[in-house]
Amino acid sequence: MAKMNLLQAINSALDLAMAKHDNVYSFGEDTGGFGGVFRATSGLTEKYGKHRNFNTPLVEQGIIGFANGLASQGSYAVAEIQFGDYIFPAFDQIVNESAKFRYRSGNEFDVGGLTIRTPYGGGIAGGHYHSQSPEAYFAHTPGMKIVTPRNPYEAKGLLLSAIFDKNPVLFMEPKRLYRASTGEVPEEEYTIPLGKADVVKEGTDITVLGWGAQMEMTEKAVEKAEEDGVSCEVIDLRTILPWDVETVTQSVLKTGRLVISQEAPITGGFASEIAATVQDKCFLYLESPIARVSGIDVPYPLCHEKEYMADHLKIYEAIKRSMNY
Repeated sequence: MAKMNLLQAINSALDLAMAKHDNVYSFGEDTGGFGGVFRATSGLTEKYGKHRNFNTPLVEQGIIGFANGLASQGSYAVAEIQFGDYIFPAFDQIVNESAKFRYRSGNEFDVGGLTIRTPYGGGIAGGHYHSQSPEAYFAHTPGMKIVTPRNPYEAKGLLLSAIFDKNPVLFMEPKRLYRASTGEVPEEEYTIPLGKADVVKEGTDITVLGWGAQMEMTEKAVEKAEEDGVSCEVIDLRTILPWDVETVTQSVLKTGRLVISQEAPITGGFASEIAATVQDKCFLYLESPIARVSGIDVPYPLCHEKEYMADHLKIYEAIKRSMNY
């Protein structure tokens, strides 16, 4: 075991994957010798050569188009989009090519070796072009997976699973936690299964659900709620697509209450999909309306970031409202 921050855990996963297979390639804007804007790929060019970890032009559509081609030939392509906010020029390549490659060929060929890494989310005073959480745009697309880790241990195990999964994976990294989140992480290879939520803490009164950086906010809110005598069950969704319906619904059947927290704006956010599914499967067991705690429906603000974010106090207030309903 070694103490790592989230960036170091991601770098360790990439290092192990590239050491394991000589057809694992890492590339993106400034990801070569510079190591990327956040240094997630530091040292990989020196260790594996410029042909294995390299820079691309500043063309997101081209990055993913190239990655699709590389993965379709049987390689493991790990493409970095420098910020989640910059992923939209590549939207067509991802949703119409990556996600549909296997389907349109009748399973004759695929791009299952594709992993797209991108940092997402706010809390870094990045303003409207460096703070967005675009997971819901892609969650509407069959044929791909979406994964979001909450800490270094999860990041390494989930990324190793994503790289070698047989489907294209969008791996969304909470950049606010890149250096802020630290923990003990095994130095050797290990994996965490995709599509399986993690019950972080068991409880009986209310289920509190989140993913990525929102788990830190959720855990702080739960600490306050438990001071009030509320027993909270905390779930990290981990994988947004496909999401673990069974674990979440089984928890809500037990507690009768659900609070979902996301960074993204409320309208059309993935929390809405979870709420709709849970009310369908757990309707007669619900003791209060399902609550969504999220960003608001405005472009991500710079000077009002604190007011915009779904912080632990907003989650705590939602827990209280649910319990007092």
